[in-house]
Amino acid sequence: MRTDIHIAILSYPGAMLSAVFGLSEMLGICNRICAEQGRPQHFVLHQLAPDALLTATTPFYQAIILPPCIEGDYYLKPDALVLQWLKQSHSNGSLLCSACAGAFILASTGLMQQRQMTTHWDLAELFKKQHPKVTLQIEKNLINDGDILSSGGLMAWVDLGLELIGQLASPALIHPVGAYLIIDTARREQRYYQRFSPQMDHGDKQIVKLQQHLQQHYAQALSASAMASFCFLTERTFLRRFVKATGFKPSLYLQRLRIQKACELLEQPLTTIGQVPFQVGYEDASAFRKAFLHITGLSPSAFRSRFSRS
Repeated sequence: MRTDIHIAILSYPGAMLSAVFGLSEMLGICNRICAEQGRPQHFVLHQLAPDALLTATTPFYQAIILPPCIEGDYYLKPDALVLQWLKQSHSNGSLLCSACAGAFILASTGLMQQRQMTTHWDLAELFKKQHPKVTLQIEKNLINDGDILSSGGLMAWVDLGLELIGQLASPALIHPVGAYLIIDTARREQRYYQRFSPQMDHGDKQIVKLQQHLQQHYAQALSASAMASFCFLTERTFLRRFVKATGFKPSLYLQRLRIQKACELLEQPLTTIGQVPFQVGYEDASAFRKAFLHITGLSPSAFRSRFSRS
């Protein structure tokens, strides 16, 4: 006897249609595999627009998906009706899922306070400002918190779809669906792809001047006191203003900048891995490797294997 699993995908204004239809097609492929294997599970997809929620005929959805946003700012100011519907559905037992900017809509329900979630790394600072009570784990590409699933990047809906298949149907279906689509079903982390792009529009001209200096001289040994002197500030004042402007302590900022430069070098096939630590300012190759692994989630050699342009 067939067991229907009802999934709602909220196609809100500006939603990424390739994700909306891609999820529908992925679950459709899963249905085909279930039928071939004699499994009873069958996903039933419902694409809902915000203004259609009041007339939606299915009383219960096992999962509701908030896809990425490709244009507009609806995700920053979703309809009150949508938020109320999500909260009510969650209280009825629906699994709530977000991908990329969809996390903003989910967080706006108030359900995520003191809970973990992720979103696109480029939206992290805005998300923290709008939802400071949510524990953002931006390095993760997928967080399954039981009744709440969130995924990071624009294409992380793929990971989200596979996770849903495993949770609502069977984990044994993840590999055959991935094999049919020819996609990697191994867990990935968003920090593999994250780039360090320092903000320089904060208005503190002295700090901006230092940031511009660091972009060119990141390999030099620069202490906090040396940076303070560059800005003609006392060290205490400098530290306060630098953290306020950039969100990082000077030592961590410089580390992130060096690792970003190391990533760029590792993408170039003519640079040997052994040369990279010293080119970006590390005297100890072991310390470089430790910092690189901590920030990117990959060893330098694994990063090169994955991202080298050769």
